[in-house]
Amino acid sequence: MAIPDYQSIMFPLLKYASDGKEHSLREAIEALALEFNLSEDERKELLPSGQQPIFDNRVGWARTYLKKAGLLGTPKRGFLEITDQGMKVISQAPPDINVQFLSQFPEFIKFKNTKKQNDNSQPDIEEISDTTPQEAIEFGYQKIRKELENDLLNRIKSCSADFFERLVVDLLVKMGYGGSRRDAGRAIGKSGDSGIDGIIKEDKLGLDIVYIQAKRWDNTVVGRPEIQKFVGALHGQRARKGVFITTSKFSQEAKEYVSIIDSKIVLIDGQELAQFMIDNHVGVSTVSIYEIKKIDSDYFTDE
Repeated sequence: MAIPDYQSIMFPLLKYASDGKEHSLREAIEALALEFNLSEDERKELLPSGQQPIFDNRVGWARTYLKKAGLLGTPKRGFLEITDQGMKVISQAPPDINVQFLSQFPEFIKFKNTKKQNDNSQPDIEEISDTTPQEAIEFGYQKIRKELENDLLNRIKSCSADFFERLVVDLLVKMGYGGSRRDAGRAIGKSGDSGIDGIIKEDKLGLDIVYIQAKRWDNTVVGRPEIQKFVGALHGQRARKGVFITTSKFSQEAKEYVSIIDSKIVLIDGQELAQFMIDNHVGVSTVSIYEIKKIDSDYFTDE
């Protein structure tokens, strides 16, 4: 089955805690994963940030909301237990527990009002989505980033060949290759060998050389013959390392070919090129920065 949203987890979590015992959050996660019959892949599916499994995150938020409503308590770090108010709810056997259900409790109303006090014009995230607040931020970020990748790629394809060459230099230098920007600029495009557009230092000391091929193509897929030509050019220079960059895509045959040859060839397609540019701040500028913080439990160990 699909991974349940955090509101669907609320009642099973409260019911799990209704034995009156203290349970660690990890124990609750494992028990609920079995109850929802999640597959191993579903249990390992991560948030866009890759920092936490989605199911673990949703169980954590379900616990937070039940705690804010006074139905669960936290006897110690990383643990939960049901409260008297939580037991009362269980005895009523509600068909479901969600944000609307929790809104009957004064503690939860106070929690919601605190969230909205800075901006009454914004609806609560739970009123418009079944995702947790953290998921909403991360999925929203990924959507913005994907749109930026597409815009970058379209912009690159419309640029001149000379500008594309400078872009490749800027990116590789930002990634730690080429030594100085001046050295890299002299290296790229100066080789003149068939199948090679330029060379660049692998490190600032120039202990090894990486050969570059860059294709500013639109919709033409780079196939195996183009890669074989590039590899042949490397052999002519007694070189074993190369980077092939294109604004389009590589065929499956091309990808399979580089995986079986001795030379170390890195293929960077248009989408990856845009991703590297964003990660290394090339051709983009920062609009906003948001930090998500949590309690530093270690700070309070001597409390």
